[in-house]
Amino acid sequence: MRVLAVMLFALSSMPAIAGDTTVATAETQHPVADPLVARHLDSLKYRYEVDEDGDYKLTFDMDDKRSQLVYVLSGTEKFGNLEVRELWSPAYRASDGQFPVDVANRLLESSQSSKLGAWVKQGDMALFVVKIPANAGADELDDALDFALRSADEMEATLTQGKDEF
Repeated sequence: MRVLAVMLFALSSMPAIAGDTTVATAETQHPVADPLVARHLDSLKYRYEVDEDGDYKLTFDMDDKRSQLVYVLSGTEKFGNLEVRELWSPAYRASDGQFPVDVANRLLESSQSSKLGAWVKQGDMALFVVKIPANAGADELDDALDFALRSADEMEATLTQGKDEF
């Protein structure tokens, strides 16, 4: 029984394999913003803030007097030899938590034709998500940001008859 308890303790204290962005302290765990993302955003001269999760929050002014929000996540995900970082840009919020059928179908159709990224449902929101290599350079990050925010802003305008919540 002792051996089992020791093995369970050892397994539970092992670090997570993918996306671990916390620093453990005696008191609590705090999300850590990835400094690579900050260097890239600084080199691109983008203004940003770091949220309570350690992710980068940016708001862009669009050509048509609209704005669009996009997040660059600090945490990364691994599968085999691949490691990716996600960019999220919201476009739609369902009033009752469920997407109407026509909205869900529109998002699926858009995902199929997207060159980069796809639509996901997170809670009551539709987010456009782009996944890039975790070590992508500033130019690749810039292209992914541009695609995510344009895709999300266009979808938001379409689904909300021009409203600009995000």
